[in-house]
Parts: sequence; structure tokens; C-alpha cells
Amino acid sequence: MKYIRNYRKSFQLVIFCRQASYSSVSVVRNQNEIFDNELARQTSDIGRIEKITVNVHEKIKNETFSMNKHLSTPFNVAQHISKWMVEKSALALVDNSKVWDMHKPLEDDCSLRFLSFTDEDPHHVNKAFWRTCSFVLGAVIQNAFNDSIKVLLHSFPSPQITSGSFVHDAMVSLDDWKPSSDELRCLSADMLKLSLKELPIERLTVKEQLAQEIFAENKFKLQQIPDISKNSGGKVTLYRVGSHIDISKGPMISNTSLIGRCSVTSVHSIETDNGKLYRFQGIALPKGLLLNHFAYKILEDRSTKLNTKDYGSTKKQAMV
Repeated sequence: MKYIRNYRKSFQLVIFCRQASYSSVSVVRNQNEIFDNELARQTSDIGRIEKITVNVHEKIKNETFSMNKHLSTPFNVAQHISKWMVEKSALALVDNSKVWDMHKPLEDDCSLRFLSFTDEDPHHVNKAFWRTCSFVLGAVIQNAFNDSIKVLLHSFPSPQITSGSFVHDAMVSLDDWKPSSDELRCLSADMLKLSLKELPIERLTVKEQLAQEIFAENKFKLQQIPDISKNSGGKVTLYRVGSHIDISKGPMISNTSLIGRCSVTSVHSIETDNGKLYRFQGIALPKGLLLNHFAYKILEDRSTKLNTKDYGSTKKQAMV
């Protein structure tokens, strides 16, 4: 029996894709309504618009822009510079010390430098890329299975590039499921489709109570939120890609278009303090980074091995 939507076999499309159940659609719709309403409320609470000075430092030249406090983002600044700057920038560095999401509003006068995969030291960008791939993999998992199968996303460990794979853990109502190579290809294709949609990665920080309202149908998130809030001054940071919302301290890259070649390579059954979960693992390259088939196959093979990052300690994962 095949459990993945749009399952392909022997180059013939066997259609398992159905309309998502009313309950799952209503949960996602409710989550996004709460997210949108809170975003609108925070924007309206800004009140009188104040101007800030943003000094952009780039190799070619330095520029100064007058932007709107608590409204304008590094992405907006990049739009004033060039389309090329918008497309290549994954993160920003504020005042030479704070790594900043491209869609996070700027809070005061500051210096700004855009970070990309081609920087001499792309450490921060690489970590954000790995974290974002885990986040996007969660969106894939959430929507991949037939409606008869219950899926609850748990969390993903903090990015560790040397581990060889990005990871997302989830509860799936299947006993001893071992995905076929065709099912893994379907998951990979779904992730690639998300990258091709060029979706922005949105960020929103909310109070604990609102986070609990958004994740009211996910027992794992409800367990995690109090500890996250306690360690973050009573706040919880959310990210959204398309209609998929999850918790992470970030930062994440600006857009799914920065994800290039990607593969979901393995799924492992793991025992945790929350019971049995499935650990989904994958590998990806930033857009524009090319590897020949042989080199990429080596990375794929390595990524199939069980990633033991925070293995069994699901409380730690909730803090990433």
C-alpha cells in the first residue's frame, strides 16, 4: 500500500491525491487567520511612523536610506538597491553583530550588510539554510500523506551542517513504515515544488497565549510552547511559508527560491520522550551551487544514515 499523495510507479501516475479533509483545511485556515490578524494588529499598533537611517555597507559602494521604523525590513532596503540584491540576499547583518531575517522589521538607526551564500565566510547563511530546509520539510510532511493517515509535526533539531542532513521529526499514524524509493522521490518532488514557488519566509513574534491558540490541535507544540516562552521573555517566534506555520527562533533565509537541488533521502523510526516518531532526513544545495551527479550522490548516501542530533531529547529540539 502506498501512503504518499501523487505516488508514481513505473512512470505511470497512480492518483492517490484527494481533497484534504475538512478538519485539516479548517485547522490551517484558522492558523493563518490568527497569524494574519496578529500581523495586522502589530502593524496598526505602531502608530505614528518614525524615520530611521540605514547605512548599507557593500563592496561596490556604501549607501544611506531613510526607512520606516518597525515597518521597513532589510528586504525593503534591498529593493531600493537592485533586483540582483533582492534575489541573492539570504540574511542581513545589523550593526556588524546581529544576524537578521530579511523580512524582520528594523528597529532603529543601524548599519546593514547583506549576507549571501557567496560570501567569504557564509557560516550564518549556511546555518539558516539548513534550518529553513528543516522547516520547509515540515510543510512537505504535513501535506504529503493520504487523508486517512494522521500527521502531527513535532520539531526539528538545531542545524548541524556536519551531520550530513537536515531533519524534521513527526508523528505519523503508521506502524513500522519504511518508505519506498518512489515515496521518497515524491517527497523530494514536493519539496522542489515549494522552492520553485519562490515563497517568502515570514517571521512573527507573538505572546505565549496566541501561540497556544495557533497550535491548539498539536499536542506536541502545546507541550513545547511554555518552555520556549519562558526562555524568550514570554514570546514565541513563528515562521510561515505559504500556509504552513511552525515555531523556530530563527533566523531563516528570505525565500524558498534560494533552495536549489534537494532530496528527501530517508525516514527513520525513533523512540523519544514523546514516544515513537519518524525522523525525516534530507539534503539540499543552495540555488546556483552545482555539483555533478557523482558528487551529489555521495551527499545523498551520507544523508540516509540516522542523524542522531538531539536524538531522543525532543525538548531540546523545540528550542531551535
